[in-house]
Amino acid sequence: MIRIQSEPLDLAEVVRAVSRDAAGAVVTFAGVVRDHHQGKRVTGIRYDAYGEMAEAMLRRIAADLEQRWPDCHVAIVHRTGHLEIGEASVLIAVSAPHRGEAFDACEYAIDILKQTVPIWKKEAYEDGEVWLEHEHRLAQAQATERQEA
Repeated sequence: MIRIQSEPLDLAEVVRAVSRDAAGAVVTFAGVVRDHHQGKRVTGIRYDAYGEMAEAMLRRIAADLEQRWPDCHVAIVHRTGHLEIGEASVLIAVSAPHRGEAFDACEYAIDILKQTVPIWKKEAYEDGEVWLEHEHRLAQAQATERQEA
């Protein structure tokens, strides 16, 4: 399951997509809208994406992940549109025979997603809004370092 969608995300659905009898571990990651950023009160977030390209890149991440960790299965779903505090913006589930592989693969998936997938975040504050491109660049640099290590 690889998808960009405007509807709320369903963790149980994402977990079901990777669950299988051979998996002794299912690790999930949920990116959730928080109520603050750099000392400012966040009132909401808007995500925009280049949908077709974003889904294609998510499929590449999944294929790369499943090549690096052949016994893993992954599902990635990202939300677009306006999100309120506490709502999930991204869900990732990875199943594997053992927990170590599942944790490593899940961390890899979110790091590469933030580095490469054309999804943009605009945070709303009490006094205005701002696109957070600098955070995207920081995530890119961190993911590149992790890949090279």
